[in-house]
Amino acid sequence: MLKACEKPLLQRRDALLVAAIEYPLLDTLGMHQFRVHQDTHMFAEGGGIYPEFAGDQQRAHTILDQVAINLRLEMNPWLLQPFENNEALFIRQSFENINILHFVILPSNKILSIHGRACMPIETALSLERIAETEGLIRPYIRRTPVMRVDMQDFGGAPLKVDLKLECLQHSGSFKARGAFSHLLTRQVPATGVVAASGGNHGAAVAHAASQLGVPATIFVPSVSSPAKLEKIRAYGANLVTGGERYADALAASETHVRASGALAIHAYDQVETLLGQGTLGKEIEEDVPDITTLLVAVGGGGLIGGIAAWFRGRVKIVAVESDGAPTLYEAFKAGKPVDAPAGGIAADSLAPKRVGELMFPLAQQFVQPPVLVTDDEIRAAQKTLWEGARVVAEPGGAAAFAAMLSGKYVPARDERVCVLVCGANTAAVRFD
Repeated sequence: MLKACEKPLLQRRDALLVAAIEYPLLDTLGMHQFRVHQDTHMFAEGGGIYPEFAGDQQRAHTILDQVAINLRLEMNPWLLQPFENNEALFIRQSFENINILHFVILPSNKILSIHGRACMPIETALSLERIAETEGLIRPYIRRTPVMRVDMQDFGGAPLKVDLKLECLQHSGSFKARGAFSHLLTRQVPATGVVAASGGNHGAAVAHAASQLGVPATIFVPSVSSPAKLEKIRAYGANLVTGGERYADALAASETHVRASGALAIHAYDQVETLLGQGTLGKEIEEDVPDITTLLVAVGGGGLIGGIAAWFRGRVKIVAVESDGAPTLYEAFKAGKPVDAPAGGIAADSLAPKRVGELMFPLAQQFVQPPVLVTDDEIRAAQKTLWEGARVVAEPGGAAAFAAMLSGKYVPARDERVCVLVCGANTAAVRFD
């Protein structure tokens, strides 16, 4: 037995939870232990803990102060190989997909949760090899999107050749199809199907992937989702549920549905499978533009830029671009950790989650430049310019990275070979009625 109060208090920088193995592991909860929905700021028997150790407070139901298992025997041997100290410090119990999962904090800040099915260091979970393997799996189901060479002089700027990676031409209208197929092709899907919460693009992608693979899908969206995205989700045959004003509301509703139905949850940006799928876009860009030096990427929850950063790992300068109405990564960089940020602006249906993902943030700290913030007017101008000057349709979130170039918020050096990712086109701005 390991008492929490016998160990020194962990620091914030050490906090990442690892899904270990499914129950039964622990004894029945004692009278002194925390119950479902109680705050988890303190361990039983007086042991202290920072609240962020519990992850999302709405999902970290109970903290236990004793380890009642021998982790060496219960977990796969390879899991513990990277560590000199194999002793688990704390253990958390949570309820997900009806089953009870147990989460262990190990003495390393490089461990990821892969949602109860596997655990490994971040370097292994999001390695070049795993991204390449994922690319091979999803390739039959996704498009290789084109690259368009443009001159900023054509758009009223100084002469500068820039490559536009038109991921807006991907199935379902955005890059999200990559992550959706990554999930459905690598995870066991129950008969009740899959569930996703989305501002629109992730939901459309999951609905599309589910329809291609014959899987039932239920998609939860907030009221800010654009009509174009809702039409697309319905057209793919998914069950669409609208409620709440923002993505966080849709996510909470989807988690309730998961607990009731046992369906498989597919997170928009904070699951390893999501980042692996989005990382395939980095691989594709490097193959299409081998002399690239700089890549501009719009950020919402961070799954896209996190996956791309995991692929390039510093070989290319990655510049994050955010709406100033939803500066999630900007605020996280300031705080040194993911924190709640405003969730507004013209791109609120695609770039405005409550905060960036926990999995992508260490990658962003290591491999991503501090975010460039663009205004709603600058995003609108970028949308209009892409359409009028290049006949490219982009939604606000999809045009945000180009807005940084067009507005002069990002000015490349003379020797930079710049690629701008145009990542989504689900908009009703251009209609043919």
